[in-house]
Amino acid sequence: MVEKFVGTWKMISSENFDDYMKAIGVGFAIRQVGNRTKPNLIVTVDEQGTVSMKTQSTFKTSEIKFKLNEPFEETTADDRKTRTVISLENGKLVQKQSWDGKETSIEREVTDGKLIARCIMGDVVAVRTYVREA
Repeated sequence: MVEKFVGTWKMISSENFDDYMKAIGVGFAIRQVGNRTKPNLIVTVDEQGTVSMKTQSTFKTSEIKFKLNEPFEETTADDRKTRTVISLENGKLVQKQSWDGKETSIEREVTDGKLIARCIMGDVVAVRTYVREA
């Protein structure tokens, strides 16, 4: 099921991301950079079933490697230290991050050839849309 996410994805739009970053506690300066950045998302899977998600931009590149449903420690692009678990739920890749008593989730799904990432913190939802690079 993860196979449909594999590839290089280029961001084409980002809605409400500033409000989402505010909701998770990102400071003003990093939010300014985050709002201007249009990262590529590169997803690969190795023979052992380890998934790699690399977010690549001119500002910063970050990468996480994980196995589905196995919790791991993540240092996010904005330097939060989270306990993260990623699972497949109804065809969506759902990433749940928890830190300091807070929790956020990022739901990624492939629809009509686009990868839609919904970043959810409480009632704040940001939607980031990617298309597959040829």
